[in-house]
Amino acid sequence: MASQDGTDTGRTGMPLFPAGFLWGTSTSAYQIEGATSEDGRGQSVWDSFCRMSGRVNNGHTGDVACDHYHLWPGDVRLMRSLGVGAYRFSLAWPRLLPRGRGRANEAGLDFYDRLIDGLLEAGIEPWATLYHWDLPQALDDLGGWTNRDCAGWFADYAVLAARRFGDRVKHWATFNEFSVFTLFGYAFGWAPPSISDRTAHLQAIHHVNLAHGDAVAVLRRSVPGASIGAIHSFQTCRPSSEEPADVEAAALFDEHWNLCFPDAQILGRYPPRIAAAIDPFVRAGDLARVCQPVDWFGMNHYAPIYGHADPQMLWGFGFGAVPDSLPRTGVGWPIDHSAFETSLALAWNRYRLPIYVTENGFGTQSRPEPDERAEIDDPARVAYLEGSVAAMRRSLDQGIGVKGYFVWSLLDNFEWGAGYGDRFGIVFVDYRTQERIPKASARWYAALIGAQPPPAPGAE
Repeated sequence: MASQDGTDTGRTGMPLFPAGFLWGTSTSAYQIEGATSEDGRGQSVWDSFCRMSGRVNNGHTGDVACDHYHLWPGDVRLMRSLGVGAYRFSLAWPRLLPRGRGRANEAGLDFYDRLIDGLLEAGIEPWATLYHWDLPQALDDLGGWTNRDCAGWFADYAVLAARRFGDRVKHWATFNEFSVFTLFGYAFGWAPPSISDRTAHLQAIHHVNLAHGDAVAVLRRSVPGASIGAIHSFQTCRPSSEEPADVEAAALFDEHWNLCFPDAQILGRYPPRIAAAIDPFVRAGDLARVCQPVDWFGMNHYAPIYGHADPQMLWGFGFGAVPDSLPRTGVGWPIDHSAFETSLALAWNRYRLPIYVTENGFGTQSRPEPDERAEIDDPARVAYLEGSVAAMRRSLDQGIGVKGYFVWSLLDNFEWGAGYGDRFGIVFVDYRTQERIPKASARWYAALIGAQPPPAPGAE
């Protein structure tokens, strides 16, 4: 059976994927855990950033967030009710190493022990990300990612995590969205450490790449049977006009956003527009250290990027106008599922690694009134997710090696500079009471997963 767009469907009308295709959901530590001052956790750069005037909408912080630190058993039950096979979460570096290095925090290690054991008991595979933007403040005080030593500190942190959790966690990602936290933090000034400096940005790019390579080597040595990857924000970058300046700006934007991390990590080289600028910071043997074999490519995709020439920005490019013809999400991002297919094809053809879509979702600023919460209908989110899943199915039909999909996000949560105003969750969170209510999108996702063929006998 096929849908009108040619996607293979079963009797339920849901797209059908190969047996063993992995369905999951994603979150990150700072966005959901809360408990930022409990049980020995150290401060992160985001704790500091949230307390800077005007940096986060409404002065919101991650101090409480979704209180997942205390409420995780209920969140695991929610995931089990959806039928997901995997949960991608991040470890909080400052919860495990309050000062980023030195003495480990046993209470923090115990928390993740409990979470991992709870996931396994629920039949959900834990996928751990070592870094989702929450650098310990104590390390930032020493220069953070501009300090070459930060790669070694990260490797030591990876050793701790691998030795403690590697007997149960077999799927590991080193970093989440390298380009976003480096561009926003060191070039655009929109995220910690909130600077705009070419040298600092280039240092951060290269030192983060070194940290990735060192962590892959650590995980490979320390975790028998490990499946290791990294997670990239990989979004088709288009010029906002046909003017030559915009075309060139979009090409440079593309190298910074999409290519400078996976090219170095997988191909062993920096892309051409960046290579000359970053060369002064590259020592002999560095690219071999960065380019460690990985098992999969993690792709976060939401929308295409439109770049234009902007001489006021550090590198001469910025976010340009989006065509009026494209519909938007509730947070203003363009909706164009053809861009998702293009990104999947580009990643597959360039890197030839199995692809896991590790984030994809729909943001809105609307919230239900109290008397509507029994049935939270979010048809625009359902339509967006349906379009994404259909695009993924078409990509598979074209021979693209997509192996799994993690919806962003399980819960409404702290959305960085937007605070709690933007909601991406398939589960509604009332931040006053911490009540969780599945939305229509959660029911849709559960039905999609339930319609898929079971794994083949003996498959993982």
